[in-house]
Amino acid sequence: MLGFSELFLILFVLPFLLIGLGALILWLWMLIDCLKRPDDKFAYGGTNAKLIWVLVIIFLGLIGALVYYFLIKREVKL
Repeated sequence: MLGFSELFLILFVLPFLLIGLGALILWLWMLIDCLKRPDDKFAYGGTNAKLIWVLVIIFLGLIGALVYYFLIKREVKL
């Protein structure tokens, strides 16, 4: 039978750990994509676009990775 501490761990702590792990994976994925992307494939930022985006991703964390994903990584075909 599960006690209170085990139930608390399963219902409340484990989901936050999984969300945190997903956020870390997204952050690393966007940072690696930014570092590997050629300079001419950035829509914004001019000649220092890669440096600017790397700094945005590093210092803003998950928010910076999400902004990078929606502005640079995801290409909308109209």
